[in-house]
Amino acid sequence: MSDAERVRRAFDASAAALAALRESEETLEAVARLARAVARSLREGGTIWLFGNGGSAADAQHLAAELVGRFLQERRALPAVALTVNSSVITAVANDYGFDQVFARQLEALGRPGDVALGISTSGRSANVVEGLRTAARAGLVTAALTGGDGGALRDVAAECIVVPASDTPRIQECHLLVGHVLCELVEEELS
Repeated sequence: MSDAERVRRAFDASAAALAALRESEETLEAVARLARAVARSLREGGTIWLFGNGGSAADAQHLAAELVGRFLQERRALPAVALTVNSSVITAVANDYGFDQVFARQLEALGRPGDVALGISTSGRSANVVEGLRTAARAGLVTAALTGGDGGALRDVAAECIVVPASDTPRIQECHLLVGHVLCELVEEELS
């Protein structure tokens, strides 16, 4: 197989995952509901807390940057924080309590009722993301997740769970980025 054919196959797989996501009315409605919940929280002085591991951590940071900076519109900065950026907190909590608590402890300390906690996990099974959303729910935050496959444990933990109907991590992550960009766009429109 030529390199060009490998590239074409990857593009085709990505397009198929995006098409499956697009055809799910449940997903389209969930993204719209989540955008309204995020806008409502921000309008009422809340903060958006985003977190995940590896590529999902990068997605959390990317989306926080889009909200704090700007996405498509000039507007006020929106309070959004990726819980993956404070290495001292992450390593202290991991050392003292276990890696499964790195997001939970931060949300316990910083989250307030009405804030939104958005956990990202391609499998839906990352223990620290699951524990983070459980802690957020107990603290009165709106809980949401971006997952893939069957949604894993996050399907049952998050109030709003957007599941990408794919099993390959790269395809799931590509869809998560699109969903995140759509969320940012809808939130900006809602707040303008």
